[in-house]
Amino acid sequence: MADAPHDPHDDLAEGFDAAYDRARALVEQATSITLLTGAGISTDSGIPDFRGPSGVWTVSPDAEMMSNISTYLSNEEVRKKAWKHRAESDLWEAVPNPGHDAVVELERQGRLSAVITQNIDGLHHAAGTSPDLIVEVHGSVRDAVCTECDYRVPIELALERVRNGEDDPRCPECGGILKSSTVLFGENLPEDAMPRGLDALRNSDLLIAVGTTLSVFPVAGLVPAAARNGIPVIIVNGGPTDMDEVATVVVRGSISEVLVDLVS
Repeated sequence: MADAPHDPHDDLAEGFDAAYDRARALVEQATSITLLTGAGISTDSGIPDFRGPSGVWTVSPDAEMMSNISTYLSNEEVRKKAWKHRAESDLWEAVPNPGHDAVVELERQGRLSAVITQNIDGLHHAAGTSPDLIVEVHGSVRDAVCTECDYRVPIELALERVRNGEDDPRCPECGGILKSSTVLFGENLPEDAMPRGLDALRNSDLLIAVGTTLSVFPVAGLVPAAARNGIPVIIVNGGPTDMDEVATVVVRGSISEVLVDLVS
């Protein structure tokens, strides 16, 4: 059975070392670990988060508007800005960092049940984690899809058209509007995402939430779901999260460094 949920302020009061030691003990004992990852695991790869002081939506209010499906479909100028932003994004130069490599190490050890990620950057794939173990709850920026038919291609093919002068590329099969395969506001999550995540969690003996404020549902609901089922929860983040009080232990610090130390 998991330790009883505790006051996360206790972890802060006793210091990083004590919280780290408690987390390390849980990781060492676990045989099947589910990871829930958010934007924080990718910031060391140069990808900004969304809501932080330097976040995408903080710096560029237009970015949030481009993330709304109704606006995206109805406003040609928004789509043009979105495609221009995609074509010029530094994302395509980003590479996995030690935090992503630590996830691969867990799989190498035979202890990784699943990676449930809110990220759309595809870096877990790039790092070498088995695609069968990755649940991309919010989709991926690596593919382009048609909003009216089943057309799907690597997004680089659409970006090449943009760089060649098409500012609002359309589906070559039906003429429909193209978008990245990320889930925009107003769209449903992939049908199999949460069921796959819950199945993995049920077969796990530890949940580690990494680099997420745990404020977006239904994904954040995995943390209380684990606690209700006696599964210990470790939260690793640079700042407070909405689920700190539900966690078994909270470790604040550099996400990549802490995760590497925990699984090594």
